[in-house]
Amino acid sequence: MPRLAVELPAALVSESAGVRYLHLDSIWIQGAMRIRDPQYVVLDYVQRMLAALLWLPTDALGEGQAVQLGLGAGALTRFTAGALGMATRAVEINPQVVEVNRRWFHLPSAAELVIGDAADWLSQADAASVRLLQVDLYDQQAAAPVLDDRDFYAACRHVLEPGGVMSVNLFGRDASFERSAARVAASFGADQVWSLRPTREGNTIVVAGRGVQVPDRESLQARADHLEARFATRGLPARKWLRMVRPYAQAQAAETSP
Repeated sequence: MPRLAVELPAALVSESAGVRYLHLDSIWIQGAMRIRDPQYVVLDYVQRMLAALLWLPTDALGEGQAVQLGLGAGALTRFTAGALGMATRAVEINPQVVEVNRRWFHLPSAAELVIGDAADWLSQADAASVRLLQVDLYDQQAAAPVLDDRDFYAACRHVLEPGGVMSVNLFGRDASFERSAARVAASFGADQVWSLRPTREGNTIVVAGRGVQVPDRESLQARADHLEARFATRGLPARKWLRMVRPYAQAQAAETSP
């Protein structure tokens, strides 16, 4: 049965201590926004989703297309369309989430909204058309991604332009992260996959590239310095990201060494 034919959970809003939250008919938080500063990226894991910017040349930030698979409370969409000025498209299966974003979460008018299934959108998207792909696909149980197989990640790679990057939220329980990361590596190549340290809540962000040329440490530090100076007021601790990143191939080698 197509996922759009399944009854979708209600999109609900709560507020606490000046922050507005999105929920999908459960207590789990699906996104957040500071009411008096909508452009600030509140949640730690969403900030880390933007660590993929370290893999893009500083002088090209803002170029190309950004796509979010899963809208949440629109933090990434607000950032790429607003702060970066990128052509931005968000794909969201639940029309209620889109409506709540328009009403309560300052959804930018410049962003294109597609109401539909992320897998269906990927199957129809132009190859090599996306520079920055951000994947955060969870249902109301928030236990594991709803799209998480090798074919899905291969389709994600297919839409990335050469040098493009994907960040994906792989929050999971038990061995689910390892399985998901292995699927990403199988589709992108182990040398094109990196992970960040897990957040306190257990969200682990993976970045994967399509033919990304990783610069030396000094150049990466310069990128982080630029990002933090430019976007610190929006909550991006870019210098800390460098200390959190670990290449997937290196991690695998460490696990298999005697």
